[in-house]
Amino acid sequence: MPVNAAGARILVVEDEPVINQAVTDRLRGSGYEVVQAWDGPGAVEQFTETAPDLVVLDVMLPGFDGHEVCRRIQAARPVPVLMLTARDDEADILVGLGVGADDYLTKPFRMRELVARVGALLRRVERAAELATRTTTADLGDLRVDSASRRVWVADTEVHLTPTEFDLLACLAASPGVVLTRENLYAEVWGWPGASGTRTVDSHVKALRAKIGAERVRTVHGVGYALETGGAA
Repeated sequence: MPVNAAGARILVVEDEPVINQAVTDRLRGSGYEVVQAWDGPGAVEQFTETAPDLVVLDVMLPGFDGHEVCRRIQAARPVPVLMLTARDDEADILVGLGVGADDYLTKPFRMRELVARVGALLRRVERAAELATRTTTADLGDLRVDSASRRVWVADTEVHLTPTEFDLLACLAASPGVVLTRENLYAEVWGWPGASGTRTVDSHVKALRAKIGAERVRTVHGVGYALETGGAA
């Protein structure tokens, strides 16, 4: 069912008490219901007991790390995840995206930006529910994208994409061959117009290419990306 963004329940997982409480207070002040966890096992337990609409998840946690938390909760029930990382490292970010994270923030971050990204992720859930009622299929060579069922096939083999990867691919597939700027993709897929999300878009494109084939998404340097209209090269 669509999420009511104004009253959504958010699980905040952060082992540093000051940061955990600061994030919690800011989100509660923005109208969200918030539950807290401070380590990996506690995060999974809280997720099971409280069924949050979104998870704000630190990477470095006691017990087991945020990547393992993300892997476990996404296997149980897909949910938007905003990852917090202390390292601005592409490899570390790609690991998070690979286990199902939708977006990330590098510490230190501004609370205003965190709240904005939380709101954008929740709005994406609402938009995905609306799109699921429409029957839209794109056949591009041996790539097939079904927006109604949110399923993707490459050469008759189904490919599993995270929710963000699917939304990114669907956005590109809606205008095959057309170059979309990073800013346009960030506004359309992440729902945050006017913001700079270059690293976020680039990281998700890289993760998407690893699953559907690098040659299918063309880079126009300094501009953005386009989905090739033919089959694999």
